[in-house]
Amino acid sequence: METHRQTASAVARNREPILDVLRSNLPKQGVALEIASGSGEHIVYLAAHFPELVFCPSDIDQGARQSIAAWTQTSGLQNVRAPLALDAASADWPLERADAILCINMIHISIWAATEGLFRGANRILAPGAPLYLYGAYKRAGAHTSQSNEEFDAWLRNKNPAWGVRDIEAVVECGVAHGFSEPQIIAMPANNLSLIFRRRSATEA
Repeated sequence: METHRQTASAVARNREPILDVLRSNLPKQGVALEIASGSGEHIVYLAAHFPELVFCPSDIDQGARQSIAAWTQTSGLQNVRAPLALDAASADWPLERADAILCINMIHISIWAATEGLFRGANRILAPGAPLYLYGAYKRAGAHTSQSNEEFDAWLRNKNPAWGVRDIEAVVECGVAHGFSEPQIIAMPANNLSLIFRRRSATEA
């Protein structure tokens, strides 16, 4: 099982700042769904710090799901579920309800339809007031916020022209259109941002 474990170098750099933000934004109890869990390193790290929450990892990629399962087994944690096969762009998610949703470094490494599907699906399974947490690099007013982000964007688009660092205004507009409040925006290390959306209630719509 250990041979299935993948590693992402960015995790060690950003997991503590992400944890600091989530301490005051995740519910005390319930189910936290992570979209595009990747290697699985983030979710086992967070699960160890939120023992009263149940974490539900997911990924569209089978190799990623194997890595998530391997990291979970190695951690010995009991509050991490088996990873789900979940395509954010799909209208059919294998989970009917969650109390929080996390999505770390997916929006720029996926087609735009995945972002639209993320907000659409989150609106469907979150209760009013529940958080949708996004982390990653963003452009502001159409411009990159750093040379490193511009270079990262070019690298992404070279791999897939449909990928790339998104305009934060477009992401916020998409979230608001799908039933979320304007996000709290928090500057993070390495020119990244945390965006914390909250599901609006019917009276706020």
